[in-house]
Amino acid sequence: MTTDQILWVESLKRPSGDEQREKAVSELREVVLRGLRGAFFKRGQDEAFCEDVCQDSIIKILKNIDSFEGRSKFTTWAISIAIRSGISQLRKRHFKDVSLDAITNNDDMRIEIAVAEESDPSRGIDKEDLLKTLAELIEGELTDKQRTVVRALLGGMPVEEIASRTESNRNAVYKLFHDAKLRLKKGFESKNYSMADIEGIFA
Repeated sequence: MTTDQILWVESLKRPSGDEQREKAVSELREVVLRGLRGAFFKRGQDEAFCEDVCQDSIIKILKNIDSFEGRSKFTTWAISIAIRSGISQLRKRHFKDVSLDAITNNDDMRIEIAVAEESDPSRGIDKEDLLKTLAELIEGELTDKQRTVVRALLGGMPVEEIASRTESNRNAVYKLFHDAKLRLKKGFESKNYSMADIEGIFA
């Protein structure tokens, strides 16, 4: 880690009430809040939203500080956590009054897929073909529960919302999605798609 990264980490890991720690927390809060304003003001969110997200994010950052590996500036890492938290809150708000059936039974659902750079250009892999094959595999290869989870996740519904609507929990939803991905990948392989062709779906 760089000297700056080490200083942030060591300062924030000091005991609560320590002067150096409190100063670092205050500085981090200002940095994160600026980052949130830049990301969410243009999305129509106000100062109150950014303040709420910032408060929750600082707690999350401090709790997960040992996971910081120094691959980027510490402030960049912290802001990215905050922005993901803000996006999660917006998604929860968006899906609050949307039924699970409305998501999972939406035949017009569009899924953004980035075709991998490693794909063989000569094969002419097309996003529309991938989507069509994906839809066929979801209907033909998955169980009802797996189908519900996959379509809900691909439709943008947060894991917490899916768990709540299905009277389940996060781990159960992740397990269903994991098993569904294995089935879908096998289905794609049986149709002569390579892993490079389909990795954008499961990113």
